[in-house]
Amino acid sequence: MPQNIPRNLPHNLRYTLLSLRDLAISIGPFVVLAALLLTLAYWWLDPTPPKRVILATGPAQSAYDEFGKRYAKALTAKGIEVVLLPSEGSSANLQLLRDGKADLGFVQGGSDGADNPVAQSTDTRIESLGSLFVEPVWLFYREDAAKKLSASATLTTLSELKDLRVNVGTAGSGVPNLVDKLLEINHIDPASLKKSQLEQTPATMAFLNGELDAIVFASAPESLMVQMLLQTPGVKLMSFAQSEAYSRRLPFLSPVVLPRGVVDLASDVPAQDVRLVASTTALLTRDQTHPALVQLFSQTAQSIHGGAGWFNRAHDFPNATHSEFDLSKEAERNLKTGAPLLQRYLPFWMANLIERMWLALGIIVAILLPLSRIIPPLYKFRIRSRIFKWYGQLRQIEEKIAQQPETAAALRTELADLDARVGTISVPLSYADELYALRNNIALVRQKLG
Repeated sequence: MPQNIPRNLPHNLRYTLLSLRDLAISIGPFVVLAALLLTLAYWWLDPTPPKRVILATGPAQSAYDEFGKRYAKALTAKGIEVVLLPSEGSSANLQLLRDGKADLGFVQGGSDGADNPVAQSTDTRIESLGSLFVEPVWLFYREDAAKKLSASATLTTLSELKDLRVNVGTAGSGVPNLVDKLLEINHIDPASLKKSQLEQTPATMAFLNGELDAIVFASAPESLMVQMLLQTPGVKLMSFAQSEAYSRRLPFLSPVVLPRGVVDLASDVPAQDVRLVASTTALLTRDQTHPALVQLFSQTAQSIHGGAGWFNRAHDFPNATHSEFDLSKEAERNLKTGAPLLQRYLPFWMANLIERMWLALGIIVAILLPLSRIIPPLYKFRIRSRIFKWYGQLRQIEEKIAQQPETAAALRTELADLDARVGTISVPLSYADELYALRNNIALVRQKLG
């Protein structure tokens, strides 16, 4: 608004604009302070999440790989690009998180053992978004290899694996570490097995070609490899008859049952219930990951993993049980209350911004509210100072009348000039009485000059 209000405007409009100008100038410092506080709050809270996030998955065609694709598709709809980072498996994912090369990753229970090289101390704190699904230990073996050991061509204990060619997965998958623990509690020397550590796809091909006698996976049933082997003629799945005992000895394991016919009801696959041991896989993240992304992944996990599966009923997952890491606060809130109210009706970015800034806005209002009491006195002072500053010059003229009467002619000119200047002063109508009081005082001084 211009410094001087044009005098050719209608009186009512002119005085309204004058009042608004003075009020705006008085409020100006508080507006600047509020903007500064809001900017600092935005910088501190960082409410806008990055548009790109890295998710560590697993080998091609594994369950981790399949789930990673589902997360990427779901979050693309929210404007978030999910970069899928293939890896050897759980242990590798945990190391990627600790090295800061991934923001989130699928990690199997038991991957953080004290004897695990990736469990070395780092400055990165790992948090869990909850358990997502169980990963049974799938021990597939060739029927022709089992016939050499048993007339029934059926393996029932791990001790029967001695002298067989067994692939236990790559070191980064965490499966070798798990197999060693299973062998240890069975008092089996790992050296008694002809172990190999091929990647999942090459190992499966070697197994089907007869170059391996047995192969061990630890994977969700969504794995394409698992589903294919379950229906391959000449391939059997070992049942862990002592599954309950395994779960007591290794706390990160749970006993599960693969129900008869669940793979293929028409073909009755499997032909009987199969007892298995399973670890629980969680979605882990670094504590530096933006809270809004953690919240968004937690919500997506509910839609992806909340349905019924081979080993769980609907809504069993995600959950906070069987976790070896502290549960993220954002994930904990989501598991308890679901998506925040605003996110049910507003776009994610808008709802997230409001949710994360409302507290800061409340604090800013609490700070500025007491300070706002200064605005009325400041406004009053600004208007009155426009009038009172002329009283100093009027006082000087009055003193000269008493001390220098011979300069009366010059004082009349000075007084007339003062009166003319005062006539140009514009003030809101509520302060017009003080302006007229000044002009009356000028008239009184003029009377003294005669």
